[in-house]
Amino acid sequence: MEVHHHPHVEKKGFKEYFLEFLMIFLAVTLGFFAENIREHIKDNKQGKQYIRSLVEDLEADTMRMGDIIQFDEAKITALNNMYQCYDTVTHNLKATSCMGELIKYSKVDRPFHINDRTITQLNNAGGFRLLEKEDADSILAYERMYRDDYDFEITNYQEAQDNVRNTLNELADFKSVAPLQSVSSLSGSQPGSSTLNEPLLFSDDRALLNKWFNQLQLYLRVTKAQSMLLTQLQSRATNLINFYKSKHHIK
Repeated sequence: MEVHHHPHVEKKGFKEYFLEFLMIFLAVTLGFFAENIREHIKDNKQGKQYIRSLVEDLEADTMRMGDIIQFDEAKITALNNMYQCYDTVTHNLKATSCMGELIKYSKVDRPFHINDRTITQLNNAGGFRLLEKEDADSILAYERMYRDDYDFEITNYQEAQDNVRNTLNELADFKSVAPLQSVSSLSGSQPGSSTLNEPLLFSDDRALLNKWFNQLQLYLRVTKAQSMLLTQLQSRATNLINFYKSKHHIK
């Protein structure tokens, strides 16, 4: 009868098991750290891309705001003539030529909307987590400042303009005011370029005329307020551009 001899297997000692465990542990740990480093580098790169994109948006915003502020300054200059015009018209209801300029500059406004391309991406993709707190907070503060400006524009400012328009519709003769209402843009026009060739008033209702001038005065005040808010927003945008360019070395 054959006797089978089993090969002798040397048992591993505790130190060898511990060494194997340690090597596996180190490999997994180093892999984990390496993956975290890769993710961190990727997040930083993506975060800087967002900042670069935001700077481009802010630069577009400042240019647009500059155009609107210039437009509002021309409007304010023209509307400041209402006081002299009021004296002229109330003295002679047929001497309404000065009202042409006032009508033209109170019939339209240029609303401002931020370029929210990057902010929308940050919100939809959860991108704010990739930014430093200081950067994220500054973006949100700019957006809140814009919302305050926009809320004023669609409430106080729009209401004042609607009141002026509605009263003018009761006050003005259709054929006299029609050429002014057809002007689609004030771009490039200068004060004094829109005059009336015939009396404007549909009736001699002095109370209605006085109401229109009172509403026009309020419209001038809210136009000044709107322009001031926009100037502050433009200054904020300019400061953010300089801040991001300096901090993130953006040319």
